[in-house]
Amino acid sequence: MRHNKKFNHLGRKTAHRKAMLANMASSLIQYKRIATTLAKAKALQVYVEPLLTKSKEDTTHSRRTVFSYLQNKEVITELFQNIAQKIADRPGGYTRILRTGFRQGDNAEMCIIELVDYNENMLKEKVAKKAARTRRAGAAKKVEAAAPVAAAAPAPVVEAPEAEAKKEEVAE
Repeated sequence: MRHNKKFNHLGRKTAHRKAMLANMASSLIQYKRIATTLAKAKALQVYVEPLLTKSKEDTTHSRRTVFSYLQNKEVITELFQNIAQKIADRPGGYTRILRTGFRQGDNAEMCIIELVDYNENMLKEKVAKKAARTRRAGAAKKVEAAAPVAAAAPAPVVEAPEAEAKKEEVAE
């Protein structure tokens, strides 16, 4: 039975798969975004996110642990100096997968995997949406606060001018 065996082997032997994921993780850390197939991106996401979490704590032990996976000194330096500073306050979800369509040759589903904190376009949109949301929420609170006051005081009854004219005719 296959109980609890969820790892995608990607049609490769163990050594080949580990080397491929290490190279892809190094490229992702170095270039902040890479294009690949969806299956490889999902496997890479599972592989690289614990390494990014480990990089938040800059100790000799965590550096050696990450180096045992990546085997690249320049990438380790980039990870612990620059990337760790940007993701320090993020509790997880360091990568994003954006689907781009299908490959021409074999119709494989392609995507871009990127580090979330390095996409300037989406960060600008996020700030704009956040500011807009704050204003609307504030306006909604003001309307809700004013509504009970208006409901407490009875509003004066004002009849339409046509109704007053009809009353005068009836009275005469």
